[in-house]
Amino acid sequence: MSLRDSKGTPEPVLRLLDSLTRLPGIGKRSAERIAFFLIKDAENDAILLSQAIADVKHRVVCCTVCNNIADTSPCAVCEDHARDASLILVVEQPRDLIRLEATGMFRGVYHVLTGRIDPLAGVEAADLTVDALLRRVDEQATNSRSVQVREVILGLNPNLEGDSTSLYLASQLQARGVVVTRLARGLPSGSQIEYANTQVLSDAIAGRQGMS
Repeated sequence: MSLRDSKGTPEPVLRLLDSLTRLPGIGKRSAERIAFFLIKDAENDAILLSQAIADVKHRVVCCTVCNNIADTSPCAVCEDHARDASLILVVEQPRDLIRLEATGMFRGVYHVLTGRIDPLAGVEAADLTVDALLRRVDEQATNSRSVQVREVILGLNPNLEGDSTSLYLASQLQARGVVVTRLARGLPSGSQIEYANTQVLSDAIAGRQGMS
């Protein structure tokens, strides 16, 4: 039964419930708890939440260099002169970048693929930002601060699709003469970077290995 079939519920509440249930991982019961928390909570908290959501939609952009989410383009990481722009760490999603950045161990720059190659799901290299990564290697002017790329670290999740994507990228990058490494296997096979703790990620960065 649709939430809109409910009787005795104000129309604004029904719209809020419908909106909440469209979010990933939010079912009807969770939507009801969140909705009634917002209704009972201080008005300013609900308004602040709505403003934060609006800001995300209106102010967050995609960095034209690394494809990470940012509020400016190029992003602060790509523009930071204290970072080594010749060293690129490739990740699948912005959430992976956030987790790796939280370790404080990596002082290079990033490239977000926005996914991984998965033929069974119909995802090919052309559906990702692979071309943009290769362009950063081929054309120095397109990399962060126009620095020549020296090394690319593959930081994809250690599962079947992530490994297949890493092998594809390694073949493309090695043909261009850059050093290609990958995060150390301190990350358990089949795991996700976003769920790994800071120490594991720090060890993976420090112990990165060459791609044969």
